[in-house]
Amino acid sequence: MIKFFGKCVINLWLSIRYLFGGNSRIFHILNQAAAISFDSLVISLVIAFVAAAVIAIQVSKQFLMSGAEAYVGGSIAIVMIREIAPGFVALAIGARAGTAISAEIANMQVTSQVDAIKTLKVEPVGYYFTPRIVASAITVPMVVMIAEVVGILGGLLVSYATIGLHPARYTHSVWLWLNARDIYISLFKAFVFGVLIALVCATQGYETRGGAKDVGESTTKAAVLSTVYMLVADFIINIIFYL
Repeated sequence: MIKFFGKCVINLWLSIRYLFGGNSRIFHILNQAAAISFDSLVISLVIAFVAAAVIAIQVSKQFLMSGAEAYVGGSIAIVMIREIAPGFVALAIGARAGTAISAEIANMQVTSQVDAIKTLKVEPVGYYFTPRIVASAITVPMVVMIAEVVGILGGLLVSYATIGLHPARYTHSVWLWLNARDIYISLFKAFVFGVLIALVCATQGYETRGGAKDVGESTTKAAVLSTVYMLVADFIINIIFYL
């Protein structure tokens, strides 16, 4: 794990140097943005909506019994923005797009396409990693923002359907509890998660050697490692901003 973390740091540095060296092309970044986040948008929003609906079902009746139903909206908004939306969306994108990144780069490695790039005097880490890292870092926060809105609206619908909570009381609670700081931290989390998804999965794919079987194993490892790294990063960010 320590050795792999060191490789990730080195690859991140090479990617940053490649980016600021003016070698990246906006066309490549846009292609990766579509493959990473746009193609994962529907599943991310479905997950956010269902998660908010489940939370609303769990808390609505309990709040109603204690006479605190006016705070349902605020509770759901805080949970969605602080944790559920960035965490679940990142996991969904990592499972879908992260594994695809790992498989693609691993396949290039085992079929000697990476060696061919080296013969052209092109830095392979910068060439393969930079568009994916930049695209993921920019677009994952965008998906998270949309997921937060969808989640809060999903909580509103379920609260109205289960306990008849008026939308005005729900939204008033949301605005009362909502803090701009929470939104900034949520987007920062999404940014970090986006970088980790692309960096960890691309590094795992780049380190693959062997054949088709190794590509499959590398893809599985990429999914596990990206999840672990995101959970650790989430823990550290929460300690820094909320402790």
